[in-house]
Amino acid sequence: MRIIPAIDIIEGKCVRLTKGDYSTKKIYNEDPLRMAKTFEDSGFKYLHLVDLEGAKSKKIINHKVLENICNNTQLIVDFGGGIKTTSDVNLAFNCGANQITAGSMAANDEQMFLSILEKYGTEKIILGADALNRKIAVSGWKDYSDVDVVDFIKAYEQKGLKYVISTDISKDGMLQGSSIDLYQEIIKKTDVKLIASGGCSSIAEVKELDRMGCDGVIIGKAIYENKINLKELAKLC
Repeated sequence: MRIIPAIDIIEGKCVRLTKGDYSTKKIYNEDPLRMAKTFEDSGFKYLHLVDLEGAKSKKIINHKVLENICNNTQLIVDFGGGIKTTSDVNLAFNCGANQITAGSMAANDEQMFLSILEKYGTEKIILGADALNRKIAVSGWKDYSDVDVVDFIKAYEQKGLKYVISTDISKDGMLQGSSIDLYQEIIKKTDVKLIASGGCSSIAEVKELDRMGCDGVIIGKAIYENKINLKELAKLC
């Protein structure tokens, strides 16, 4: 299983939120590149980078941060936040992203999402399936649909999708554990490569997600709050 540290960006700085609430913003590092290099130097190969300002806007905002990290590290970066159009997708890849995560586009414009899936291929495009009370959330988790998260994933899997990042918003930033039951259901009902995100707070939980069959786990706040020791976590890579 891939262990993927996370960097969330607002105003060019590393921050974390709680349950996607922008008013809970806490700055952990003024320099995202320095943070990315810390992850790389610790032995991690992957990075989940999110433009939180872009997520609630109509376009990518912090693409220079993405470009800086991609140009100055060897990390394999998946990028999300603000990817609303094909131009945004092109910008992210031109800045060096290895993969992009699209959630709002997939929920709001199926044809556009399928067109980028066809253009770039299933290894490059990740479905963002973030939900609260099982209902898909979009636009930086400010808007919600009536679509069930598992149905959402299954529908795109039938169209060739391979990778999914799923966040239970009620767990995000709470450091109280992942949405195990939801992930077990997704793994049982689909064959997608599932990347768990939100709430992971211990090495034991990382190992449990691995045993369940998750393809990856994204860890953010637990690292920044020293709930998980970075060196100990790196040993699992």
